[in-house]
Amino acid sequence: MPSYLSPGVYVEEVQSGARPIEGVGTAVAAFVGFAPQGPFHEPTLVTNWNQYVQHFGGFDDGYLAHAVYGYFANGGGSAYVVRIGGPSEAAAPARPAATPVELGGLRISALGAGTADVTVEVADADGENPPEDRFKLLVHQGGKVAETFDVSTRKNVKTYVVTQVRDRSKLIEVTEQSGGTLARPDNQTVTVPATPPSATTPAKVNAQEYVGDLAARTGFGGLETIDEITIVAVPDLMSAHQRGLIDAEGVKTVQLAAISHCEQLGDRVALLDAPPGLNAQQVRTWRMDEAGYDSNYATLYYPWIKVFDPASGRNKLVPPSGHVAGVWARSDTERGVHKAPANEVIRGAVDLETSLSKGEQDLLNPIGVNCVRAFAGRGIRIWGARTLSSDPAWRYLNVRRLFNYLEESILLGTQWVVFEPNDDRLWSSIRRNIGAFLTQTWRDGALFGRTPAEAFYVKCDRDNNPQESIDLGQVVCEIGVAPVKPAEFVIFRLSQYSDSSSLLSE
Repeated sequence: MPSYLSPGVYVEEVQSGARPIEGVGTAVAAFVGFAPQGPFHEPTLVTNWNQYVQHFGGFDDGYLAHAVYGYFANGGGSAYVVRIGGPSEAAAPARPAATPVELGGLRISALGAGTADVTVEVADADGENPPEDRFKLLVHQGGKVAETFDVSTRKNVKTYVVTQVRDRSKLIEVTEQSGGTLARPDNQTVTVPATPPSATTPAKVNAQEYVGDLAARTGFGGLETIDEITIVAVPDLMSAHQRGLIDAEGVKTVQLAAISHCEQLGDRVALLDAPPGLNAQQVRTWRMDEAGYDSNYATLYYPWIKVFDPASGRNKLVPPSGHVAGVWARSDTERGVHKAPANEVIRGAVDLETSLSKGEQDLLNPIGVNCVRAFAGRGIRIWGARTLSSDPAWRYLNVRRLFNYLEESILLGTQWVVFEPNDDRLWSSIRRNIGAFLTQTWRDGALFGRTPAEAFYVKCDRDNNPQESIDLGQVVCEIGVAPVKPAEFVIFRLSQYSDSSSLLSE
């Protein structure tokens, strides 16, 4: 309490007692795999595709780049990337840097290693009498216009060519030549040569590289220090097995390590890929006999998807984990983490490795294999939302992720409680703050019940805080919530009936 020693009017600021709990982020992915360049082992934050290209290079013969690209294309916001594997023992000499093409006062180069050749066309801007600094930049690939930019050479406008291309293009990079005045380039078409993809596949990789070490900040161990991660994916794992870089036992070890990592931290989910080249029955056998995982912190998707590969100019089979992680992020943003991330279109998927029937999914859904299916007129969609848990209480992915969100939000939002006087006032404050947070969560549709009282309860009083607990320095708060479950099976019961009232009137 302040001391008042002389007459006067005093103004004090006091705490209201309300300390709102803010919800944490729910969709930040971590990817572990092979890349043609960039730092090894340590997690690197990337917030868009261009940043990934700058750090790790573009599309190559691996799957990491496709996973990260699919993540951002489907709605992902931030991601951490861990590059593993050393260069191949028989690797060719380092590839030369891409040679930029000069276009007026601009320098244009292909974006990332392995990107196919593109042509860039300068054309007149739309409209009558456009300003002299305005023009249109058309990027052609495979004989078609892949990207179009309405740009300007003026640096102080939103359409400045360098920033527009940097923020939006996935194929080229534009920089300004040093010295001189930048003027609108003449109408012309130039070919921008691609940088040949380097051999990104290491000679050998072992499970320990994936597992990593906390002290050295490598592999899964390096991800332990990053609290905001909620999704862990290993897109290159199955391809490494296919190419003989790691054996089947090593694959299982890595997937178990990813699951263990998520279980230990309790705030993230392992997003696993099934092996490629298997039919539904083979996947069922693999799931039950070889990969007998049982965890509510893991989920599995099948089959692989086909996407366009700029490095080869053809469609390529890739594991679905990166694209699925992006769908999770998009669903969280549009609907909330309580909404099952299913019945959602996978952007960028042009086909599937295997087209599944309902009967085939009947074999896989009960054992926790989330299927990706193609529907006529509705595109390629995720058609499953289960974990790999045998416990019915944790069957659904959205329930697991909702609890992760609630636990982390409450954990971070109640740090102020530590070392406070452990009495009725503290317990009342805890009940009030957590109750307000859960009420808002209920209003958002994440909890089941017609009223907050039906949806959750918060108990923190003398009953669960006896004197013995107080003497030990403990304050115990019991929280119960009723999560919403997805409508996985929608059943309409139809029957015929006759209008008996009309029969009686005759």
